[in-house]
Amino acid sequence: MNKEKIYTVFERKDPMKFTIVITTYNRLNLLKRAINSALEQTIKCERIVVDDCSTDDTEEYVKSLGDKLIYHRTISNEGHAGAINLGVKNAQGDWVKPMDDDDYLAPHCIEEMTKAITLHPQVAILSCQAAQVDTNEVEISRTRKTGPGTAFYIPQEDIHYGMLLELVPFGTPIQVAFRRDAFLESGGWDTNLTHCDDVDSWIGIAEFGDAIFLNQCLTYRTIWSGAYNKKIPLQERCDNNILMKEKIYARVNKKYSNLIPYIGNIRRYMKLHWGIVALKQKQLLIALKLLLPVAFYPQAWKLFLEAITSRKQPNKNANLRKYILID
Repeated sequence: MNKEKIYTVFERKDPMKFTIVITTYNRLNLLKRAINSALEQTIKCERIVVDDCSTDDTEEYVKSLGDKLIYHRTISNEGHAGAINLGVKNAQGDWVKPMDDDDYLAPHCIEEMTKAITLHPQVAILSCQAAQVDTNEVEISRTRKTGPGTAFYIPQEDIHYGMLLELVPFGTPIQVAFRRDAFLESGGWDTNLTHCDDVDSWIGIAEFGDAIFLNQCLTYRTIWSGAYNKKIPLQERCDNNILMKEKIYARVNKKYSNLIPYIGNIRRYMKLHWGIVALKQKQLLIALKLLLPVAFYPQAWKLFLEAITSRKQPNKNANLRKYILID
């Protein structure tokens, strides 16, 4: 299926259908909250739980809920990417809302996403604000607002430029929804990646349509010591983030060729960022390894400071010029 056919598929008159795909592994206590939030959605949607070969009582619990959920279990432990791919493959919805078992949704999440997509059917990917909460569901922080209005779309030709300069924060899976056919056409999640497999997927999906960002807090991400990303070494996280930047860089529309920084400076900026993260976490050896080669490059510091400024003043960027309000 080529990109033109994908656009044609979504010029439809019948109601759009969402599938919520919840991936889980040995976290039944957290999974129950995620499932409840999926069941409490204000509009009808399909709900799938993909169990990555758990050894606890996950299968028994999910099956006890009857036809409220569709249950799939992997043959062996395939990891997060493999579980997501299985769930999307079996989904019947036009759109997929992925969820990790330690996150949850606001009751009106799917309804608000559906409203926004209906107004712009050529969209392939959507993101929203998320609240970061602790284990007691107390809000710690919230994803920044991005662009004008409550809901706006970004034309496809501008997406990768916005991703490269961190002006379009698609974020973690709990923030994002995507068109199922665009996900499948782009190849799904790369099971060889141990980190950034979600971002890698967003990069590919963004080639098949426009994007929407909702300045509404519709999802909740739990920040805790048991989160999967906490187990990944900082050096590996840095290396994977650099890889993502390189993939995005290669896809930036040619009209931005005179605006994007040199890729070498972007790599240095990423090492600077993760070196500072290592310092904050008191991982001094990693911090020195990352910071010493790049600390004296002014362009790396310039990109670092611009990223901080754009997060604090997201509406003042003039380069991403085609935001169009849809509310």
